[in-house]
Amino acid sequence: MSRIVYLNGEWLPEADAKVSIFDRGFLFADAIYEVTGVIGGKLLEYDGHSARLKRSITELGIELPISTEELLEVHREIVRRNDLNEGLIYLQISRGAADRDFAFPKQPKPTLVLFTQAKSVIENPKVKTGMSVALLPDWRWERRDIKTVQLLYPSMAKMQAMEKGADDAWLVEDGFVTEASSATAHIIEKDGKLITRPLSNAILHGITRASVLDIADKAGIPYEERPFSPEEAKNAAEAFITSATSFVLPVTVIDGQPVGDGKPGPLTLKLRELYIAHKTASAI
Repeated sequence: MSRIVYLNGEWLPEADAKVSIFDRGFLFADAIYEVTGVIGGKLLEYDGHSARLKRSITELGIELPISTEELLEVHREIVRRNDLNEGLIYLQISRGAADRDFAFPKQPKPTLVLFTQAKSVIENPKVKTGMSVALLPDWRWERRDIKTVQLLYPSMAKMQAMEKGADDAWLVEDGFVTEASSATAHIIEKDGKLITRPLSNAILHGITRASVLDIADKAGIPYEERPFSPEEAKNAAEAFITSATSFVLPVTVIDGQPVGDGKPGPLTLKLRELYIAHKTASAI
């Protein structure tokens, strides 16, 4: 069954949705994106994703072509039109089409696209086994706090990690882990303290990350926001990633070395359980 996608105010079968070859998202990666999870036909953490979307387009000087209220209705309508019970909604907005020029066009007309992916986001097999990561240098640009579509190096890093037999990459800069190819990296020390890198332009300001820290605080799990090294990660009791697509997912192997006992850790699994319970209850 063909998906129905949203493109600049129109609802179209995916095969009929076309974007100009002069779109700056295609020519310059002059675009941002967001991903919202769907469980039970409801949107997870929508307010957080909406706020980050506004921040990202403001940083790039792109104007949202519809109102905030209309955008929420588009998200709900795309769920309805695709009968999406569980999965993801991808939104992408570019500066729009213009003759190729490094300088921004003076009066651009942004391109807004949304599409769905049906996917089991709760029953992830890696929850039981944990995932493995390979450490690679972080060669991305320095404004990672803006969720742009400049994803070539993260894609290359993920492929390099897979060639090494790992599931994903953890990126390293100046002797410290920044984040995974498309997720936030965390460790739990042997005393039970959660360690995560502080917010800056070096990492994406993860919506799931913020929620997990809030949940940890309410559950009495101590945490500290500071950089951590690859060696700290390898010697940690537990490690995990957070993202809109993975929620909380254990990392059990780093560069071929088991983390802790090499099994998903109890605090990681507790945080995942609490996250799913809280966020499905507050879904809209």
